[in-house]
Amino acid sequence: MACAVSGGPDSTALLALAVAAGCRVTAVHVDHGLRSGSADEADIVLEAAQQLGAMFRSLRVVVQPGPNLEARARAARYGVLPSDVCTGHTADDQAETVLLHLLRGSGTRGLAGMRAGLDHPGVRRPILGLRRSETVALCTTLELTVVTDPSNNDPRHRRNRVRAEVLPLLSDVAERDIVSILARQAQLLREDDDLLDQLAAGLDPTDAVALTGAPPALARRAVRAWLSCADPLGRPPNSATVQRVLDVAAGVGVACEVPGGARVARSHQRLTIIGGTGR
Repeated sequence: MACAVSGGPDSTALLALAVAAGCRVTAVHVDHGLRSGSADEADIVLEAAQQLGAMFRSLRVVVQPGPNLEARARAARYGVLPSDVCTGHTADDQAETVLLHLLRGSGTRGLAGMRAGLDHPGVRRPILGLRRSETVALCTTLELTVVTDPSNNDPRHRRNRVRAEVLPLLSDVAERDIVSILARQAQLLREDDDLLDQLAAGLDPTDAVALTGAPPALARRAVRAWLSCADPLGRPPNSATVQRVLDVAAGVGVACEVPGGARVARSHQRLTIIGGTGR
C-alpha cells in the first residue's frame, strides 16, 4: 500500500493507520521545491516512517512559478505518485471541495465531492470519514512530528479562504457543524450520481434521435462520458460543450467544436467526432 505523505497530520495519520491495519506500507513523499526548507520535510516523513515501521520513498518534481500554481503542483504530484496511491483526505477536505465545486457552478458530480475508493486518476481516500481534528489528535497521541505548511494559511488560495472563513461562518449561521452536513450530502449525491451514470450507460451518445428523446439529465451524462473517453487525457467537457453537442443532435446545427481541436458532426442522425489530438 502506497501512501502519499506530505508530512502534515492528515497524511501522517493515514500512514499510522495503514501500518496499524497490518498493511505493508510505503510512505511516498513528493517535494515540489516551491518553498525554502521543503526538502527538510522529506526527513520528517522518513522519521515518521521509521518510527512506525513503514518503508519510505522520496520523489521530486519541478513546478515553474506562474498562474494556477496550486493546480499545476497537484497535477505534477499525481503524475509521479503510484496510480493507486492512498491519500489523507478527510471529511473537512470533502466539505471544502463541495463548496469549491458549488462556487464553480458544478452539477451533481461536482457536488458529490471526492470518492473514498478508486477515482480518477486512481486515488484511494481511506480516511475520508475522519475529521481533521482526529488526525491531529492521533499524531499527538503517537508523538509523531508533523509538518506545518505555511501555504495552508495563504488567503490567495480560495480553498484556504473556504476553510478559514466560509466554513466557520456557515457553521455559525446553521448553529451546527456544517462539515458533517456537507460530507453527508456529498455521499447522498454520489449515490444519485452513480444511479444516473448506470441509466445513462444504456443510451447511445452517437444516436441523435435517442439523445434528443432521452431525459436531459441522461443525455448530458451520455455525451459527457462519450467526449471524456474520446479525449486523450480523459478530461470531461464543460456544460457549454455538452449543450452544443446536444444542439447538434437536435438539429440546431450540423456540427460544433469540442475541446482538443475536434468537431462533433451529425449525418444521417448519427454523431461522430472528427479530428482532434489523439483521435
